[in-house]
Amino acid sequence: MSKDNQNTLLQGLGLSKSNCLNQYTWGDDCYGWTFVDTPELSVKQELMPPDTSEKLHYHEHANQFFFILKGTAKFMIEGVEQVLKTSEGIEIKAGQKHKISNTDSADLEFILYSQPSTNNDRINS
Repeated sequence: MSKDNQNTLLQGLGLSKSNCLNQYTWGDDCYGWTFVDTPELSVKQELMPPDTSEKLHYHEHANQFFFILKGTAKFMIEGVEQVLKTSEGIEIKAGQKHKISNTDSADLEFILYSQPSTNNDRINS
């Protein structure tokens, strides 16, 4: 089934971790759930256990918006540290080198919007 057909089938249904297009793992035991996956937009929920971090990277085309659902996120964006807590969000523009870390003792969960999608648009620094 194509992703467009999957997106169409999920429309009108309450999307959740158990009703998503794709569940995946990334980094060091981090988890993700894809809710929207088109060339123009992706929407995901991700979970980072304590003491996890991703590698510094950037996207040539995609702008991203992170919205923190639970926990505390530490971002490094163009060499500047930014800490976000529950119910806070931050936009990262295409070309900005960034990474997210969870240095807290509790899980970090967030929604990640990417426009356009970051598929094949990640360059590790």
